[in-house]
Amino acid sequence: MQIIDGKKIAGEIKAELKATTERWLREGKRPPHLAAVLVGSDGGSETYVAHKMKACEQTGFQSTLIRFDSRVSENELLERIARLNADEDVDGFIVQLPLPPHIDERKIIETIDPAKDVDGFHPVNAGRMMIGLPCLLPATPAGIMELLRRCRIETAGKRCAVLGRSNIVGKPIAMLMAQKTQSGNATVTICHSRTKDLADVTRQADIIIAAMGQPEMLTADMVKDGAVVIDVGTTRTPSADAKSGWKLKGDVKFDEVAPKCSYITPVPGGVGPMTIVSLLNNTLQAASLKRSSCNS
Repeated sequence: MQIIDGKKIAGEIKAELKATTERWLREGKRPPHLAAVLVGSDGGSETYVAHKMKACEQTGFQSTLIRFDSRVSENELLERIARLNADEDVDGFIVQLPLPPHIDERKIIETIDPAKDVDGFHPVNAGRMMIGLPCLLPATPAGIMELLRRCRIETAGKRCAVLGRSNIVGKPIAMLMAQKTQSGNATVTICHSRTKDLADVTRQADIIIAAMGQPEMLTADMVKDGAVVIDVGTTRTPSADAKSGWKLKGDVKFDEVAPKCSYITPVPGGVGPMTIVSLLNNTLQAASLKRSSCNS
């Protein structure tokens, strides 16, 4: 059994991104610029955004954090997005989810310029991904694909069970795993809350990608020997042992599942760090494409 060290791999990618940024600076170019819009003070969102801003600092990227009170109107938020779309100094930006109930998340996502949509959520990027055209990929699925590639995990012809059907992880990772690419060509089954005999499906899978958001729902009896297990879950659960009062748990019951696996990601330290570097990769890609179009 090998634990996939997402933190270590993300560190290697950060070094590559930093080298690119330093080369740009030597050539007289400005560094890539990522902006983040944070609405309210949700603890998880605060943590995620802080990690993203820190990663920008580590790689030499420019970063901007734009904060709004949770009572901000939808129109005010849309106006700010329009300004970011028009700002030539911003290469890419994200609007951290979830948003307060009075704001239509779909409307917000669809207002973002697809060329600056470094979260990869815009329907244009989702559609291009579906048919295999170049686009900004959703950060978490892109991070998972990079983990598989860098760990040289064979995916072609393998059975892959994706647990979860969200637009952020489940659906896009299923499409990427099935595509005719180096880390794709798998036979994919998408499982969800209405799937019957879930354990029967997962026991047949060579690769399991768990993204249901249900702590420790994948147990040892649901996994065959030698399977590759990628745990995307990040649920805060109360813990008297933790200083913060909570502990992060994945969708996989790690201690009992890990001994059966050929590869497995831990939580934390697995997929999470890869999501952040994928976001930076998208920002670099957006900046590169913009500069190419300006020079053409």
